[in-house]
Amino acid sequence: MALFKDCLGLGIAGNFALHLEQAGELADFKDVITEDPNGPKGIFPFYIPGFENRLGVYPISGDTIILPDEESNVQAEPEVALICEISYENGSVSAITPKQFAAYNDCSIRKEGAKKISEKKNWGPSSKGLSPKLIDIDTFEEGSMLDHWRICSFLRRGDMMMRYGEDVELSGYSFFYQKLLDWMRNQINEQVDKGPLEPLIEYIEKAGYPERAVISIGATRYTTYGETTFLEEGDEVIVVVYDNDLYCKNPIMMMAQKGELDAPGVSALVQKVKRA
Repeated sequence: MALFKDCLGLGIAGNFALHLEQAGELADFKDVITEDPNGPKGIFPFYIPGFENRLGVYPISGDTIILPDEESNVQAEPEVALICEISYENGSVSAITPKQFAAYNDCSIRKEGAKKISEKKNWGPSSKGLSPKLIDIDTFEEGSMLDHWRICSFLRRGDMMMRYGEDVELSGYSFFYQKLLDWMRNQINEQVDKGPLEPLIEYIEKAGYPERAVISIGATRYTTYGETTFLEEGDEVIVVVYDNDLYCKNPIMMMAQKGELDAPGVSALVQKVKRA
């Protein structure tokens, strides 16, 4: 999955109702003021090409999650990622154009006291997941193909496979389509170094204004099992984005159980959990 080494890696925090509460991270944003109280809280970097610190380590894998060296609680975060083209004008982002989407795992350390969101997001190679199967987007607006796509996720542990995240429609994101694009552009340009957030446009300038980005648009809600289960060596994380005009959730679970997710209308990410 070295296809995206030239891309910005950005993620959105709090773009699906109740996820931050389930992840125990709502307190991190207690001092973050947003125009829309139901909207996302901010954008975090998980990879900046060319940086020499931890954010410069390429973290994306299509088949593996490598757990951190230190003992920690790690959760998968089932999401949708948009592969976007970025345009600039006078040193600011002028447009974000989604071209493709895919299943994504914003795998995260549950770490109390972290000063920045990004400290929980990139701990080395294979700390993030992106499906090798990208789906082309016709138009990123209401009435498009994405109206009838859904996301779900599973955890296979030994002989047991359980639902990890709820099965939900992509339109269930708090911000989506043009509202999301406008918010992302403004947030990237205006976000400052405060609380858990970081000055993204400064990072982008230092990186030479990359023209593409992988943007994960927010983790969906966990099932009760997912909310209380952390990853262990030997687990298998499965995130599936699928066309609801072709499939419903029970057949998708059966396909995941049998390892038969290489199918039309499906973007699937299957990652084995390992230790370094």
